[in-house]
Amino acid sequence: MNRSGAGQQARDSRTRLLSAALVAGVTALVFARTLTCGFVDYDDGDYVTTNPVVQAGLTWRGIRWALVTGHAANWHPLTWLSHMADVACFGLQPAGHHLVSALLHAANAALLFLLLQQWTGRIRPAFLGALVFAWHPLRVESVAWISERKDVLSLMFGLLTLLAWTRAVRAPAGPARHRFRNLALLAYAGGLMSKPTLVTLPLAMLLLDYWPFRRIGNGAQPRDVGGTVPGRFFCRSLHGWWPLVREKWPFYVLAAASCVITFVAQKQGGAMASAEVLPWEARWANVPVAYARYLLKTLFPLDLAVPYPHPIHWPITAVLGGSMLVLGLTLAAWWLRRRHPCLWVGWCWFCGTLVPMLGIVQVGMQSMADRYTYLPSIGLSLALAGLLQHWEGRSARTTRGLTVLVGLWLVALGLLTWRQIGFWRNSETLFRRSLAVAPNNELAHNNLGYYYARQQRWHEAIAEYQAALALRPLYPDALNNMGHALTELARPAEALPYLEAAAKLQPRNPAIWNNLGNALADLNRLDEALRAYRRALELDPSHPDTHNNLGVALARQGQWNEALEHLQEAVRLRPNHASSHSNLGNAWAAQGRWAEAEHAYRRALALQPDDARTWNNLGNVLVESGRWSDAEAAYRRSLALDPRNAETHFNLAQLLLRQGRTPEARQHLLEVLRLRPDHPEARSQWERLSTLETNLHPRTAVGPTSQE
Repeated sequence: MNRSGAGQQARDSRTRLLSAALVAGVTALVFARTLTCGFVDYDDGDYVTTNPVVQAGLTWRGIRWALVTGHAANWHPLTWLSHMADVACFGLQPAGHHLVSALLHAANAALLFLLLQQWTGRIRPAFLGALVFAWHPLRVESVAWISERKDVLSLMFGLLTLLAWTRAVRAPAGPARHRFRNLALLAYAGGLMSKPTLVTLPLAMLLLDYWPFRRIGNGAQPRDVGGTVPGRFFCRSLHGWWPLVREKWPFYVLAAASCVITFVAQKQGGAMASAEVLPWEARWANVPVAYARYLLKTLFPLDLAVPYPHPIHWPITAVLGGSMLVLGLTLAAWWLRRRHPCLWVGWCWFCGTLVPMLGIVQVGMQSMADRYTYLPSIGLSLALAGLLQHWEGRSARTTRGLTVLVGLWLVALGLLTWRQIGFWRNSETLFRRSLAVAPNNELAHNNLGYYYARQQRWHEAIAEYQAALALRPLYPDALNNMGHALTELARPAEALPYLEAAAKLQPRNPAIWNNLGNALADLNRLDEALRAYRRALELDPSHPDTHNNLGVALARQGQWNEALEHLQEAVRLRPNHASSHSNLGNAWAAQGRWAEAEHAYRRALALQPDDARTWNNLGNVLVESGRWSDAEAAYRRSLALDPRNAETHFNLAQLLLRQGRTPEARQHLLEVLRLRPDHPEARSQWERLSTLETNLHPRTAVGPTSQE
């Protein structure tokens, strides 16, 4: 190569890298608004906020757990590790988690630009195609939802797979080709370990053999990336495709293994809808409707919902209309395949990679979801870039016109994306928006209710759960949440039927058994409660809430040794949970082990310093330890937080009496009797004090005086 050619190559390389950096930068700016969003009550608890293993950060125990767990009805160890790394870096500050997802999405935009540039040979079509993908409002769910880290992470590995595979296809036979092929396989394994939706990627790679690689069709001769050049094949025959299919066999093996693992994980996790809940005819009817709706949302991304509820029975007009649209577009793409092969490849990519998410094997009860377009939309961007490449050389006027048109569309997409991100600010804004655009959305009602429950807005929560159950009476999550809310409102008898119904629908859900145990314990049916708690631990031995609640129930039965074991396990599994430390302190105190109890209470107060009850209990322990001044300070701190706590007033009165400070003690006893007139010990203490004072200071009767 001459010097001028090498210089031109270097300039082209710099231009590509600068363009990729620009794509990433502007994408990061568009999605910077996600840093103002918080966690949402939609799987973020399972993935981060209430997951004790993830909350521990990157640990050897966490790494082992990530490799073997089917938690959240999926096997995606790299996704778990990414969440652990976020916690290690940012704790539970959501902005840090959102920052990582936004940066991964920006990196994906840059990688897609590099791919489109290699496939089309042009920078401007690749630039516009990558930005249409990256700025589209349908991307918001994948990026702004922390639980969907698996989307952005898996696609990053998927794009790296395609970059390495492109180099392998175009490299000359030899070590370089094998090296790129192995890198592609390694990246593909990483993608499957982030999210199994990449199982369709080998089929997309076959499409690329038609265009842009042109390894078959139009007189091209197939070439084996493994290094073997096959003999002569008839290009249009199945025999002509066979070497291209055969060379990708390691990718098929990984995809098949991922399918099996995912099926088992989702089956065991109870994520798959049964045929009784969603009949097979309803699933097949959803396929053409979903394709049509995804296309419409791509062209007109308005009224996006989380998720889109399944109506069970689509109108026949919707099914026929969707079928005709899909069939018509397929025939048109096939008709134009020679003149515009990008249309055929892009359309097949879009349709093929959507297949696992169309609900034939139904996971959840949504008919579609924005996040499901993350990989399939690459096909549409490829088709757009290919068309722009074809038209770019026609005339400068045509090129300018198309660039302006796509540029205006990009501006509109960016503004809609910025607006859509705002709805992800918190659970209330998200699900209220979803209900505004999709009113018959039982999941949105249920999750909005859960948000209210976390705010202790119990009556609002119950109203939302009732709305969810009105739409879907056999909705296990809403039944479980309704039972939990009623239990928290001290209505365990009303809660019991809901929880029993939920347990029948999802007998392998430990959270339901835990809540059922709580209701039974509140009804003093302790033996039944213990059985429910033990069932929950059979299903999930590392469920911290159940260990905590079982420990409390065992303590109520006087089984102190076993109670301490479970309470200590609850603290070990979730060291940042104040209530577990407080309950452990209660168990130590009941056994007279004051030092251990004090340590547990102080740990609880370090995590939750405004817990009046724990300050009171700490005061009791300090009294028993003979540290009266410290005990008095603890009681007064408790009363500062909760002045209406009758028990703390009584405990402080007792301490003051022991110190001979009777007038102050009388004031607190009076307050106890004002708050709880039926408090027997306070009433008895007050009467003793009154009797004592009468005996010490007998009254002298003073009669009327007479004047002589």
